Amino acid sequence: MMESQAELNKIDVDGNHAPYSVYLDEGIYKLEQENLYRGPVWCYIGLDVEVPKAGDYKSTFVGDTPVVLARDEDGQLNAWVNRCAHKGALVCRERHGHVDDGVFTCVYHQWAYDAKGNLKGVPFRRGMKGHGGYGEDFDMQQHGLRPLRVQQIAHMVFASFDEKAPDLAAFLGEKMCANINRIMHKPVKVIGYARQFMKGNWKAYSENSRDSYHGGLLHLFYPTFGIYRQGQKSIGITDNVGRHNYFNVSMPTGDVDYSQYQGEANREMSGTHQLQDTRVLDFLPEREDDVALSIQSLFPSVVLQQIQNTLATRQVLPKSVDETELVWTYFGYEDDDEEMTRHRLRNINLVGPGGFISMEDGEAVEIVQQGVHRDERENSLIEMGGNDVRDEVSPMGMDENAVRGFWKGYRQIMAR
Repeated sequence: MMESQAELNKIDVDGNHAPYSVYLDEGIYKLEQENLYRGPVWCYIGLDVEVPKAGDYKSTFVGDTPVVLARDEDGQLNAWVNRCAHKGALVCRERHGHVDDGVFTCVYHQWAYDAKGNLKGVPFRRGMKGHGGYGEDFDMQQHGLRPLRVQQIAHMVFASFDEKAPDLAAFLGEKMCANINRIMHKPVKVIGYARQFMKGNWKAYSENSRDSYHGGLLHLFYPTFGIYRQGQKSIGITDNVGRHNYFNVSMPTGDVDYSQYQGEANREMSGTHQLQDTRVLDFLPEREDDVALSIQSLFPSVVLQQIQNTLATRQVLPKSVDETELVWTYFGYEDDDEEMTRHRLRNINLVGPGGFISMEDGEAVEIVQQGVHRDERENSLIEMGGNDVRDEVSPMGMDENAVRGFWKGYRQIMAR
């Protein structure tokens, strides 16, 4: 572990350089699980509308620790480690579910817990006819499920292991909270899920979501079909530390006839492939501003997006030093009519594991992991647009400001 810590200390204090060992070192991965994911951070675990009723639950993760988000009889949200206090088995094995009696029971030995994680029942706790059972000093209150702190902003629910971590609003900062509220400005509803597995380190994806430099270069669908070009009005905002950020891009000025792109082939293809249904490109303004594309990365575990009318969270889950799972939760607004919901579902073709825009991101993560495999002592170069972290960059697309911010925030927690 000492060697791993020494590698972490090589990260530049301003985030200009990071050793490739951060993607490869098993010891660093273990330190992250303890010092970061169980440290002074808040990790996204879901939307409150995923567990709308008492007894509803969702199984998810904080880092690679399995946790459950559950709503109790008082309507409160609770989170606890999904590990029975008896033998360590998973208590909840489904991704989503409901318990009618409010009792969560481990299938192995039937230990039972309430939605707060309190132990409520142990079979044969006093034995039978003088045989077996636990002693008189067995205290049910000492054997509950490990709780996490739970707080939320708008509909986004976060959890923290650290009792000393600042409140969620302070951790995110005023600017980040304002953009969340901009997207979630009214009640929402879930309209779908997708899951994506990448053979790459979670930090490679976290860099990717903050990297505006690649937007119009890797994702040729953007400029080819008029969704995003470097010349459009745009702004990149970071929090005071730099670890959180968002990019907002305004829709093109003037009248845009998307039908003009119908006969234009994707530039990666031979010219015979065309976009047959241009409705997938339609943007229907829903707010007072003119933002048509918003990507918000919240350290360390989630991306909140608005691409055209596609709304989603992307939960970033590390599975090992070189494996990452991405969970997409697509949502709309509660007052969407059927036509608007169908439009959002059509827009989903732009994003997700096979989306016209975002399918390249997963491959980008994997080719980074493959490329650095034997050169952990080399460094990445993160100096496009400067060598500092600024609160605001405009226009974006020609800088790595937010990537530097990620490494600056990461180093503050992980370096010793």
